[in-house]
Amino acid sequence: GSQKEKPSTSRADMEEIPSWREKALEDAISFKDHEPDRAEGMLLEVLVGEQTNFGGEMRKVDEEDERKVRAQEAAVAALLEIYVKMGNVSGIVKLLDLLKLRFFPRVAKAKTAKLVRTLIDAVDRIPGTKDSGVLQGLCEETIEWCKSEKRTFLRQKIEGRLAALHLESKRFLEAMTILDELLREVKRLDDKAHLLEIQLLESKVYRALRNLPKSKAALTSARTTANAIYVPPAFQGEIDMQAGIVAADEKDYKTAYSYFYEAFEGFMSLDDPRAAQNLKYMQLCKIMANSSPGDVISVVSGSVALKYAGPDLEAMQSIAKAYEARSLQDFELVLEKYRSQLGDDPVVETHLSSLYNGLLENNLLRIIEPFSRVEIEHVASLIKLNLSTVESKLSQMILDKKLNGILDQGNGILVVYETRTLPKAYQSTIDTFSKMDLVVDSLFERALSLK
Repeated sequence: GSQKEKPSTSRADMEEIPSWREKALEDAISFKDHEPDRAEGMLLEVLVGEQTNFGGEMRKVDEEDERKVRAQEAAVAALLEIYVKMGNVSGIVKLLDLLKLRFFPRVAKAKTAKLVRTLIDAVDRIPGTKDSGVLQGLCEETIEWCKSEKRTFLRQKIEGRLAALHLESKRFLEAMTILDELLREVKRLDDKAHLLEIQLLESKVYRALRNLPKSKAALTSARTTANAIYVPPAFQGEIDMQAGIVAADEKDYKTAYSYFYEAFEGFMSLDDPRAAQNLKYMQLCKIMANSSPGDVISVVSGSVALKYAGPDLEAMQSIAKAYEARSLQDFELVLEKYRSQLGDDPVVETHLSSLYNGLLENNLLRIIEPFSRVEIEHVASLIKLNLSTVESKLSQMILDKKLNGILDQGNGILVVYETRTLPKAYQSTIDTFSKMDLVVDSLFERALSLK
C-alpha cells in the first residue's frame, strides 16, 4: 500500500503559529498591571531565554530571527513601561547593560540606536532623574560604551542629548565644551539633520550665557541648514520659538510676536503643549511694546481662549493691567500671586524684570521731580518700598546718568541738580574746532612730504 504523504507546512502557516516567546510575551503583558514583579520575570525570560520545556525535557527552540527580535523588542517596551510606572531607574540601567551584552551584538546598528534612545527617554520620564544627575550619568556611560564599540552616530546623538541636559541644569560651560567638538565632527560628516539640532542648541546655550550676537549667529546658521532639508513641524516650531526669543532680547517685539505666532500655529496643529507657552510669549511681546491690556487680552480670543485658558494667560493679563496703571504695588502682587507662571520661566522673568525696573525708575523720577533736596526715607515712604531698595536704585540711576544728582548718605538726603541743556552753539563750536584740527594735521603732513 502507498504511504500517506505528510502535509507540508508552509512559511505562512509557520508565521501563524505563535512561538513560545510570543506566547510568553502575551502572558507577561496580561500580568504587567496587577502583578508587575511576575511580569518582569517573564519578560526577561522572553528577552534572554533560549530554551523551553516541552514534555518534561529541555530543548532548543528554533525560531525565525525576525519574529524573535520583534518579540524581544516588545518585551523591552513592556519592561520599560513597568519600570517607569514603578520609578525603577536601576531596573532600566540593568536592562541596558543586559541588552549591550546579549541583544545589541545580534541586531542592526540602527535598531540598537533606536532602543538606546528609547531607554534614555524612559529614564527621563521618571521624576527627579535630571536633578539627581542620574540621567546625565547614564548618558555619559552610554557615550563611553559607544566609543568602545565604535558607534559614532549613536555617540553623537547622545552627546547632543547630554549637552541639552547640561543646558537645563545651567551647566553652560560643560554644554559648550560638548557642542564645540560635536559641531566640528558633524560638519565633517555632513549630517544636516543632526547639525540643525546642534546649531539650535548652541543658540540656546549662548542666549542663556547672555551672548546675544553668538546666539543670533548660531540661529542664523540653523535657519540656513533648515532651508536645505525637510524639517518636521515640531522642530520647525522650536526654531521659530528660538527666533522669537532672540528677537525679543533685541527689543524687536513686533518681529518676535510674528515668530511666536508661527510657532504657536505649528504647535497647535500638533496639539503640542508648547502652543500655550508661545501664546504667553505673544502676550509678553504686546506688554513690552506698551500695548493696552485690551490688546493683550485680544491675543487670546474665541476658541483659542477656551482651549488654552489658564493661570499662565491670566498672569500675563494681570501684568498688563498693573503696568498700564503704573502701579508698582499691583505689579509686585501679580508677581507674587503667579510666581510659578512668571518667575519659573526664564524668558518671561527676564523681560518682566526689565519692565519692573523701568516702571520703578519712572515712578522715582516722577516723585523727586519737584525737589532739589529730599530725604531718601521720604521718597521710600511715597513709593511704598523699603529704604535700602530705593537707595540702591537711586545710586544706580545716578551712575547710569538717568538722574543728575548725588546721594548724601551721611544725612540720608538726595541732592538733585538742575539739568541744563547746553546751547547748540557750544556743540557747533566743538565740531568746528575738531574739523580745524583735522585740516591742520593734513597740512602738517603735506609740509613734511615737501621737505
